[in-house]
Amino acid sequence: MPLTDAQQAEIEAHARESAPTRRPTVPALEDMLFKAFPVLDHGFVRVIDYMGDDSAIVQAARVSYGRGTRKVSEDAGLIRYLMRHHHSTPFEMCEIKFHIKLPIFIARQWIRHRTANVNEYSARYSILDKEFYLPAPEHMAAQSASNRQGRGEVLDADTAHDVLNLLRDDANRTYNTYESLLDTENGPGLARELARMNLTLNTYTQWYWKVDLHNLMHFLSLRIDPHAQYEIRTYAETMLDILRAWVPVTAAAFTEYRVGAVTFSATMLSILRRMLAGETVTQADSRLSRREWDEFQATLHG
Repeated sequence: MPLTDAQQAEIEAHARESAPTRRPTVPALEDMLFKAFPVLDHGFVRVIDYMGDDSAIVQAARVSYGRGTRKVSEDAGLIRYLMRHHHSTPFEMCEIKFHIKLPIFIARQWIRHRTANVNEYSARYSILDKEFYLPAPEHMAAQSASNRQGRGEVLDADTAHDVLNLLRDDANRTYNTYESLLDTENGPGLARELARMNLTLNTYTQWYWKVDLHNLMHFLSLRIDPHAQYEIRTYAETMLDILRAWVPVTAAAFTEYRVGAVTFSATMLSILRRMLAGETVTQADSRLSRREWDEFQATLHG
């Protein structure tokens, strides 16, 4: 369970509160506020707060004095234009704040996106819960032979079972040591900032992550990619669903021009023009490396 009964009750009490506002709100996102959307075995994503909507992007782009008076189709056209031509600042006018529970090893990968405001649960101040991420057997895979940072073939059932037992035993053992180090009656009462050092990286942490819409979409474009690590991709996919509820016009443009689009180098574009003119082009006369050529062919042929 990602949430205890007490935590769920606290969330429900918070969700019942309301306050009048003159700010634009998004009914679909209002319905999602505070709800914990499960991710992995113990993780979740929650929306805590947000500012702006699709109209705020249009308003900022036109630097108008109020909410737009143009037709919805014209506003959508402008948003698509901004997305298509990589204009970023109008999208920076919208912000969203998430509460996320995730394994530490994913948090360390996630924090490389240095364009958000982050406040993480402090294991110097508080004691971490005894919760660890254990992959499902279908996600237990060997190292890829061709990709140094990817997975290859899924482990057979017996091997996956043995590996999961090792991971579970290690996590339980190190957490038991953690508790004994903290023990002030029968143990050394070690400082929390020191006792935490032996915990496994699959231990769960939590943070508040506040980001503007432009940088959220950059994060999503990288992390929903099929080549992204499965665990962080599950968080990104959940957040993409939230994006669609929050700014549906922007999300549609994002899907069209970023997620579903490809980029060709100048040389690749030249080759494509030669092909369209009827010329047969091979890797040898393409001026592309073998890897570039393979990527180009994979893009063309799906």
